[in-house]
Amino acid sequence: MSRTDIEAVEEVNTAFYEAMERGDFDALSALWLDDEISCVHPGWPVLTGRGEVLRSYALIMSHTDYIQFFLTDTKVSVIADTAVVTCTENILSGGPAEEGQDLGPLVGQLVVATNVFRRTSEGWRLWSHHGSPVLTESDEDEDEASS
Repeated sequence: MSRTDIEAVEEVNTAFYEAMERGDFDALSALWLDDEISCVHPGWPVLTGRGEVLRSYALIMSHTDYIQFFLTDTKVSVIADTAVVTCTENILSGGPAEEGQDLGPLVGQLVVATNVFRRTSEGWRLWSHHGSPVLTESDEDEDEASS
């Protein structure tokens, strides 16, 4: 494992989140493998296959006017032609604006993510993305209060 592999994987991982922020579906699509891929968005079932996974991103992008990712706790492991990135996605997003406003209400969310990449002749490509919501203390308090 060379430092350059880790740097290359970090670059592709960053490009994935930047494509989401820009709403650039073509750039996002180019980062995924062409064969069997999988994706789990927080609260969604497992999506498999390029068509299903990419449709989910098109749907998310079409319903999200603003999204920004602040990645923390990022760790990269590379073994042969496979790389795993774990990180915390600190997400700030806004949906469609109310009439007469520029942006809908902003919502913050914490998601822990695992991104698996495979080395190809074109470079590192996403094989799998799995995001799970992080429950904050206020979420737990609300759950306890409602039970």
